[in-house]
Amino acid sequence: MALIVKKFGGSSVANAERVFNVANRIIDDYKKGNDVIVVVSAQGDTTDDLIEKALEINPKGTASKREMDMLLSAGEQISIALLAIAIETLGCPVKSLLGWQAGFQTDSHHSIARIKRVDTERLKNEISKKNIVIVAGFQGLNKYDDITTLGRGGSDTSAVAIAAAMKADLCQIYTDVDGVYSADPRKVPTAKKMNEISYDEMLELATLGAQVLNNRSVEMAKKYNVELEVLSSLEVKPGTIVKEIVKMEKTLIKGVAKDNNVARISIVGLEDTPGIAFKIFNKLAQYKVNVDIILQSVGRKGTKDITFTVPKDQKPQAVEAIESIKDSLNFEDISVDETISKVSIVGAGMESNPGVASKMFEALSDAGINIQMISTSEIKISVLIDAKQADKAVTAVHDAFLG
Repeated sequence: MALIVKKFGGSSVANAERVFNVANRIIDDYKKGNDVIVVVSAQGDTTDDLIEKALEINPKGTASKREMDMLLSAGEQISIALLAIAIETLGCPVKSLLGWQAGFQTDSHHSIARIKRVDTERLKNEISKKNIVIVAGFQGLNKYDDITTLGRGGSDTSAVAIAAAMKADLCQIYTDVDGVYSADPRKVPTAKKMNEISYDEMLELATLGAQVLNNRSVEMAKKYNVELEVLSSLEVKPGTIVKEIVKMEKTLIKGVAKDNNVARISIVGLEDTPGIAFKIFNKLAQYKVNVDIILQSVGRKGTKDITFTVPKDQKPQAVEAIESIKDSLNFEDISVDETISKVSIVGAGMESNPGVASKMFEALSDAGINIQMISTSEIKISVLIDAKQADKAVTAVHDAFLG
């Protein structure tokens, strides 16, 4: 007998037929003698629909994050209840729990809360009664007893947190694709499915735009050594295992990712003195802005420029943060460009293999694609390019390494 944690995304439970499909998948494992805890996202486009409803009331989109968390958490409550009703209908014992009922305690950063701990008493109690447990993903409770949400993709993180806290034997993430591919198979026909991938490689791909797993869930899985399997909710077939050590393969590059959620901010004409970079990025940190690629120009005539990228949805906070210290920075201008995409290659050991960057740049050059910025690490190379050429770039780079 094993303890299995399963997570199903919104598309997996989008309608009654799919809800019963998921219920049957759960019951199959339960009837084999396993204990099963299931984390579920809101059905289909429910979260987007709830956001639209909020905009009908507050067209400026300035509703407080606390009230938005109250609203958006309702989507998961609907899906867990419907799934529990389906399992009941099929004759198995089940109990649905909201995030706070399942013991999720978070910090107080509404809409982007981080999990502080999972109190497992209720989960263990329900499992001891031989109930299938259905948990609302994406949500928890802060120290003020207010509902919080974990941000988009937070249900993946909820599932991994339960698996870690309950010391589960396996954590399965069900999606609308049958595993992790070397590129988006809907965009790149030659994309290859991987049997396994390391935590570090999966984390880079998730962070760089691959939408199969939430990056915070991979971080947590790596920290607590939770073995993940990414597999299809619609087909019964093996998926991709994400774990610490994988078998060595001939292919150096594991995958190509694209991220359109990028804004580039340039601060022009900064005074070229010590401490300027600290002032900028310390203030951005205070505003909870996630900064990615950073480029500083060579000083000239006592000034320099600093350019960095942030997620598009954090652009307003980033600009506000910079404007709040404009007088102390004494810069000439600030510009924002949202017409860019980040294309990246990921693979362990790239640093010790000469020619990888050259091959990537050659592929982009042959495709007539101009590179605007470059960022590298031990296992990834990212470039910023015109958003209109992103799909073309992914295909060109993928064919160069993996075609």
